[in-house]
Amino acid sequence: MAADTGYLATRVVHTYTQRGLTVATCESLTAGLVAGTLATVPGASKVLRGGLVTYASDVKSALAGVDAGLLETVGAVDAEVALQMARGARRACEADVAVACTGVAGPDAQDGKPVGTVFIAVVAGDDESVCEHAFEGDRAAIRQKTVDACCEALLRITSCGVSLNPVEDDL
Repeated sequence: MAADTGYLATRVVHTYTQRGLTVATCESLTAGLVAGTLATVPGASKVLRGGLVTYASDVKSALAGVDAGLLETVGAVDAEVALQMARGARRACEADVAVACTGVAGPDAQDGKPVGTVFIAVVAGDDESVCEHAFEGDRAAIRQKTVDACCEALLRITSCGVSLNPVEDDL
């Protein structure tokens, strides 16, 4: 784990602990690295509810509730797919905030998207955001950059003044 990644994960755990928030993940190309990275931080059990590893498209649909028709139409590497993954993780894990990532780590393009294309979505109550990234590097570097970007997205949503509705309010 890169030093920066450890720092970011520690900031997420500490920030969410201070605010009394919980987090869930839904991961495709990182296959659990985001949740695993957060879990390395002492005290993570106070904030990390769980995560879904949805590497295959049919599992995205079955576990996270991603619309199968959407997956068939646009493929797994898409902004709306990432949003639906985050919504599904938040619901399944009963968390206040969820982050999801889907993308192409390589070595080959997927769904017409080049290697390095990654979508990261964060859902917190009614507040949702999704960003497209174009990471460079080999497979390991792209996956690591995705973990870092997920941590940054989790921090960003807590610092931009959004009202984070507790998960109970919308279930």
